[in-house]
Amino acid sequence: MTALASPEPTRIGHLLAPLATALLAGAAAAGTYQVFIRTALGQTVDTAAMRGGDVHHPRVVEVLSRTLNGTTLASLVLVCLAAAAVGVLRKRVDLAVGAALLVLGANGTAQLLKMRLDRPNLDDFPAPNSFPSGHTVAAASVAFALILALPHAVRGTVALVGAGYVTVIAVATVWAEWHRPSDTIAGLLIVLAWASATVFLLRCRRRRTTGTAERPSRLATLPLLLVGSVAAAAGLLGLGAVILSERVSPDLVSGRFAFLAGSACITAAVAGVFLLWIRLAGDRPGTAPRPATPPRKRPASAGKGAATPEKRPTTSTGKPAAARKSTSTAKPAAGKSTSAGKPAAAGKSTSTRKPAGGSKAADPDKSVGTGKRSAGAGKQSGATGRLWTAAKQSAAAGKGGPK
Repeated sequence: MTALASPEPTRIGHLLAPLATALLAGAAAAGTYQVFIRTALGQTVDTAAMRGGDVHHPRVVEVLSRTLNGTTLASLVLVCLAAAAVGVLRKRVDLAVGAALLVLGANGTAQLLKMRLDRPNLDDFPAPNSFPSGHTVAAASVAFALILALPHAVRGTVALVGAGYVTVIAVATVWAEWHRPSDTIAGLLIVLAWASATVFLLRCRRRRTTGTAERPSRLATLPLLLVGSVAAAAGLLGLGAVILSERVSPDLVSGRFAFLAGSACITAAVAGVFLLWIRLAGDRPGTAPRPATPPRKRPASAGKGAATPEKRPTTSTGKPAAARKSTSTAKPAAGKSTSAGKPAAAGKSTSTRKPAGGSKAADPDKSVGTGKRSAGAGKQSGATGRLWTAAKQSAAAGKGGPK
């Protein structure tokens, strides 16, 4: 039986993918701040999208208002505790700890940036810094924590529900003029950065196990991909139209158009970060590899290739013959042959000639046979020689008889 090969450790690309995603998300959040906060054009487009949210449709207003009012700190804490409890019940304490780290890290970073970052007044709209959006960070981090802690079978459904909820929250904050679109997009990127860093730590802890990366469910990927693609195209086109309206042709688009363009960009950002997250969080844990077992020796059997015991020669009586010594045995006289004309075998004389007159002479074959049996029985070479001498004398006496 051959030794079982131990499974290969986790590939280095699979291990470093979350770290690269975290770095890219952090860089994207910093770039969003530089473009939409530190430049006059960015502030103008961002503020136009926020101030254009004069939507008075009863159902839209009701949905946005209820979502904002229902999202409280207590409700988010309860959901976060539920995610941690699910991880503990699944005997995955690492996922429970990772979910807590994700939520606390993302929300702490958002509050710290909001207090430390400066917003220069470049668009003639005096307002304090609101970058990034704390509501969006709280909602997205809790949704990410649930996706991480829950089993793989329900992650797709939770991702769709969470993406819809986060989209409504982000658009509602812009509609209520609490935040600008860039604030919500930066909040999503901060959550993605912390979530990716958490997955990187979890994979480092399980780097010697045989876990596999599960593909995300099509139930979640296809709708998110479709909605994200359409929203990204609409948002980019709308953003270009707003820039043209501010720089080239004033009043080219209305404020509501700018709000819808900003909402499309937010929707595309939500779909993108949720697609990346369900891809990163889709690891199924395994077990630590066992060391290779040494090869086992195959037991001897009567089958093919089995060793057979050495057979000892036996005599005509069935008893094992004694160890033979090197003796010089005489060969039969030359020229004798059998009655069929074939040469006689070595050590045997098979002549069939009989003496005349019917008298029987001593048969040398019997003497030869006796000598061979005596030699086979372990007698010495001297006794064998005497037997051959007696056989020759008997043969000579037979030839000298009456004819």
